[in-house]
Amino acid sequence: MFVKKRGQVTVFIIIAILVVGIGVLVYLFFPGIRTTTSTETENPYSFIEECLEDEIKNNLETINLQGGIFEPVFYYTYEGNSIEYLCYTNDYHELCVVQQPMLVQKIEKELLNSISSDVDFCFNSLETNFINQNFQVNLQRGETLVEILPERVVVNFDSNLTLTKDDSQNYRDFNIILNNNLYQMTAVAKSIVNWETTYGDSDPSTYMNYYRNLKVEKRKQADGTTIYILTERDTQNKLQFASRSLVLPPGYAP
Repeated sequence: MFVKKRGQVTVFIIIAILVVGIGVLVYLFFPGIRTTTSTETENPYSFIEECLEDEIKNNLETINLQGGIFEPVFYYTYEGNSIEYLCYTNDYHELCVVQQPMLVQKIEKELLNSISSDVDFCFNSLETNFINQNFQVNLQRGETLVEILPERVVVNFDSNLTLTKDDSQNYRDFNIILNNNLYQMTAVAKSIVNWETTYGDSDPSTYMNYYRNLKVEKRKQADGTTIYILTERDTQNKLQFASRSLVLPPGYAP
């Protein structure tokens, strides 16, 4: 009985090896089978989203932590971040001058410039991906547009993709939407800057009483610079910037 069972186990093992071997041979010598499966599950919209979303998120976070600039030039270094001045004066007893009057448009442009090479890479990779799957690919590239809108940041790619094999499929209106209320935070930042240009200071509690979803912090520095940090309480998204206004000389009491 023991010998019989051993014989049955040996037969099962041989059958399993044969099945695995046949599967490997089919996979190697009939590549159409594997590409068909891949094609049925591949989605051009998902491809672009997976390729670009993290880069867009990371770059936007960097821009927001640096006063709306991807590579700051005129900045104050605070806790490892180079924070751009949105309002500045180098003189004592003087009100600051606005440095970025079109803040929303500036951030949109900074984000667009920071991802331009990644956008090219991802759409080139998209084209190569489907060519390798034996599609005829017609990719017409258009402009990329960044929009800061209420409760979201949208990146639109005005590109048109046509894939042809047995039939043709057309894909357009590629976009990536981020859950980020930067629209509101930039509005608050502009209001704070207006106070800085008029009175040389602002009151964070006024904004928090009105915008309950925001935390507004004001941190004075030794040289008279003020760092403002706006934080969306639910998402922890931040916007921070620097200002230097109505600074008193050393030894003068406020």
